[in-house]
Amino acid sequence: MPKTLEENFSNGTLHLRVKVARLDAAAAADFKAECAAVWKPTVERLVIDLSAVDFLDSSGIGALLSVHKRLPAEKPGVTLTHVRPPVQAVIELLRLHRIFDIQS
Repeated sequence: MPKTLEENFSNGTLHLRVKVARLDAAAAADFKAECAAVWKPTVERLVIDLSAVDFLDSSGIGALLSVHKRLPAEKPGVTLTHVRPPVQAVIELLRLHRIFDIQS
């Protein structure tokens, strides 16, 4: 099965680029498994490139929140980059822009 993301780790920041158009129930489990496989104990920040994602459902939100919870509790820093308008609308509707730093 093709990977749902590409990863790069540098200076405490894990950069993930989601490679699927739909972060939904079908892709969320793979996304979480791949995140777990590339996770390092030294990860302090997370940058997730969502430029390929044009659909996000509750399973996708759950997957994003699951990686957020892996970060140190005192300063969890997750930045979502290249967020498309339909995805941003879902994130804002759920008020998750208070948790995630969003860069369109």
